[in-house]
Amino acid sequence: MGSLGGWEIVIIIGVLVLLFGAKKLPDMARSVGQSARVFKGEMKGMKKDDEAATPDPATPPPAQLPPPSAPPQAGGSTPAPGTQGRTDTTA
Repeated sequence: MGSLGGWEIVIIIGVLVLLFGAKKLPDMARSVGQSARVFKGEMKGMKKDDEAATPDPATPPPAQLPPPSAPPQAGGSTPAPGTQGRTDTTA
């Protein structure tokens, strides 16, 4: 299939004018243009969302935090909670 030539375009425009009338064609063309603009904007928005969702391979991943330290065990050198400053051991 080839592309449309000059005469084919003229015939198509003539048929459209006969079917829809000269007054409706500008309104139809305007609504098609608005629809195309909205579609283009939505496609750009979806592309930006996809780019934001995928990480950039050039940037390294964030460093992992070390695991939390274990709590002190009973009987160690750390005094039990609430006993700091006491001198008596008969509690």
